[in-house]
Amino acid sequence: MDLSQLSTVLTEINSEFDQRIAEASTLSVIDQLKSDFVGKKGRVALLYRQLGQIEASLRPSAGELINAVRDRIEATIEDLYPAVRRAERSKTIASDVNDPTSVILRSYQGSGRIHPVTRTRMELEDIFVGMGFSVEEGPEAESEWYNFEALNIPKFHPARDGQDSFYLDLDGDDQVVLRTHTSPVQIRVMQSQTPPIYAVMPGRVYRRDTADARHTIGFHQIEGLVVDKGITFGHLASTIETFTKAYFGPDMNARLRPAYFPFTEPSAEFEVTCTICRGKGCRTCSGTGWIELGGCGMVHPNVLRAAGLDPEVFSGFAFGFGIDRLTQMRDEIADMRILTENDLRYMRSI
Repeated sequence: MDLSQLSTVLTEINSEFDQRIAEASTLSVIDQLKSDFVGKKGRVALLYRQLGQIEASLRPSAGELINAVRDRIEATIEDLYPAVRRAERSKTIASDVNDPTSVILRSYQGSGRIHPVTRTRMELEDIFVGMGFSVEEGPEAESEWYNFEALNIPKFHPARDGQDSFYLDLDGDDQVVLRTHTSPVQIRVMQSQTPPIYAVMPGRVYRRDTADARHTIGFHQIEGLVVDKGITFGHLASTIETFTKAYFGPDMNARLRPAYFPFTEPSAEFEVTCTICRGKGCRTCSGTGWIELGGCGMVHPNVLRAAGLDPEVFSGFAFGFGIDRLTQMRDEIADMRILTENDLRYMRSI
């Protein structure tokens, strides 16, 4: 074999390789190409074994020609590997994905349902919109000023302790906390709107509570705010009474008990008859026959000032209820933790 014949063979090898590599779409095909052309028993390896048939003075040149073809084939294969590997992985992932809804649809032919807490929130919004309130929302991650200080909760107050609140590790001068109530939205509404203000603020809140029959770490609240001229405690009491009758029915009892909250003065707690035991006493109501749904009171003058309103001109009241607690009372759920377990037996029963 001379150099001319070797060049002809190398040209044929290049041409055949180009044709086959253009059609290669899987890793197994590429591996086979590599074996056929540059493997130990491949076409190029065979040429190396035939170098002894070439005149000794021409062998270095012949070796360079063979090396060039080998290097080209190996480089082309290595360049193609990543793209084909990604394509195969994507195809495998797509074929292996299990759609849980398809299983559910095959095994359960009934219609889907809205989660009880979501349903309660929607019903509450409808009730308060019917009473003339607007619905407002705000961020779940708040600065300490909005979540505490603007609500007349000073520094070093126990509620601001890390044992009670979830603080976020973010860069900045002001600490950021997962809101412990939806009251910060009240401040934002008072800053952005001119009285009269009649608004409710539903949303998720977070506290370091120990989970039990009536408490969870992440739950939902709806708070209300009224700010206008001449607002009194009587307006607050009548609003809560109207809400109670509209939500629980005309036969349910409610009561206001004196309480203390930094952001209202005077303050009260709002309770209704336990729907589990109907006032007889049970684990859910701790044997009292009553369930506390939330707090209320007249907006503290310091809160009005923090929002830029003059307490000598405007007055108002605020209230807040736990949406999860309301769901528990209406559906007669003994343990609130079931609301986060997604138990289909429970979901289908309501």
